Amino acid sequence: MPVEMRMWRIDGQIPKPLSPAALPTESELHQFLRKDPSLLGIPLLVIGSEVPTPYGKRLDLLAADEDGNLHVLELKRDKTPREVIAQVLDYGSWVSTLSRDDVIDIAEKYLNQPFETAFEAVFGSAPPDELNAELQLTVVASALDASSERIVTYLRTFGVPINAVFFTYIEDDDRRYLARSWLAASVDAPAAKTTKSTSKRAPWNGVDWYVSFGGDRPWEDARRFGFVSAGGGKFYSQTIRSLPVGARIWVNVPGTGFVGVGTVLALAQRFEGASVKVDGDFVPLASQPLTGAYAHQGDEIDENAEWVVSVEWLATVPEKDAYWVKGMFASQHSACKLRQEFTLDRLAEHFNIHDDE
Repeated sequence: MPVEMRMWRIDGQIPKPLSPAALPTESELHQFLRKDPSLLGIPLLVIGSEVPTPYGKRLDLLAADEDGNLHVLELKRDKTPREVIAQVLDYGSWVSTLSRDDVIDIAEKYLNQPFETAFEAVFGSAPPDELNAELQLTVVASALDASSERIVTYLRTFGVPINAVFFTYIEDDDRRYLARSWLAASVDAPAAKTTKSTSKRAPWNGVDWYVSFGGDRPWEDARRFGFVSAGGGKFYSQTIRSLPVGARIWVNVPGTGFVGVGTVLALAQRFEGASVKVDGDFVPLASQPLTGAYAHQGDEIDENAEWVVSVEWLATVPEKDAYWVKGMFASQHSACKLRQEFTLDRLAEHFNIHDDE
């Protein structure tokens, strides 16, 4: 049977039913969701409205979640159940083929600002390297009929990532409320994962790496003696040890910003055996007048030790002059490949690093 939303007000002993008011039109729902997709109960960033498709039709709303997955929101309007289901499946088949660049292009045309900036404003972090890995299809209606309910429920049993949500106006004297109900209790439908494609992930240029230099490590030590380091546990030590000789690293002090760019001179070494280049010669780092402490409890075990990577700096700034723009890439890993063009373009300009010179 079709889903029905009812509400009662309890003033005394007997609940008073609240009457549905004039139902919102799908056009009104479109505007509500475009302005505030949180009405769906899922944190979303709308990246397109009336998105043109190659087939001459327009997708009502396209949104992204914090994992970079896309959500197709199709309003029922005056279409029959079969028509709206066929429509949302058709749109889904097209959206699933969109590359990362396609997604960003659609988003920036709609948002009139960099996608990365808008993404961080909603979710508090930069977008992931991979966009559109999975897809969610949602039918939005002001009422849900039995036929639509049956079709959606049936498709979900086969792993089709589809759900339906409907909204109802409720009237209580001079007050009106908008009530929401999902057909399936969980919005996380048993999704059929789309085929992974390298085009859905930001490409890597084979050169640039992100390095996080934080904790109690003074940046001025690293800046003066030409190194980066990390350790105190496997999570921190294993990624810094992956930096290859010749890699270009962009160093971020977490919570502050990017402070330098340099080239890796040697593979990671344990602190007590590490050498750094000072005045043209390699010297033991432990013998230098460092202001920070680089020892950890249990560091006789390699994964708990502090690991040091010798670096030749191309450009650095004091920590007080660190550079940060909303939407730039950051990671909890000590080191990882830096793929995000938004970050790379701004860092290259800020630190005056040009590959074509």
